[in-house]
Amino acid sequence: METKNFMRLVIPSLSENESFARVAVGSFLARMNPTLEQLADIKTVVSEAVTNAVVHGYENTIGEIEIECRVKERQFQMKITDYGKGIEDVAMARQPFFTTQEADERSGMGFTVMETFMDKLLVETKPGAGTTLWLEKHISMAGAGEKDNP
Repeated sequence: METKNFMRLVIPSLSENESFARVAVGSFLARMNPTLEQLADIKTVVSEAVTNAVVHGYENTIGEIEIECRVKERQFQMKITDYGKGIEDVAMARQPFFTTQEADERSGMGFTVMETFMDKLLVETKPGAGTTLWLEKHISMAGAGEKDNP
């Protein structure tokens, strides 16, 4: 399957860039004519991933967050990378309500939200070197009905 379209965005790990990342990915995705629910789901996933990179990956430092998106037919693929501290225990981090930032009243639902809203989520991480999330979702065309769903 050949990549039809792609984009790459690099932003500093500042919390105010979370909304910019949402809009940029949403604008890129819009050409696929997703349903409003699919668009909202993916924008929420971007928010969760960028916020995790800012809060957990870089903590009180500034680094880069890379977001790459690709379209292959009706598949939307996204890769989000930070070069922060990495995740020590991915299995534990993926558990609902687990957080390393309890004092900041974090819900610990970031990975749960991402897994719920996407068809596929893979996590690659190396403590001290960062984390990459590989995400994928089939996009049905708005108004197409069930015939376009897998």
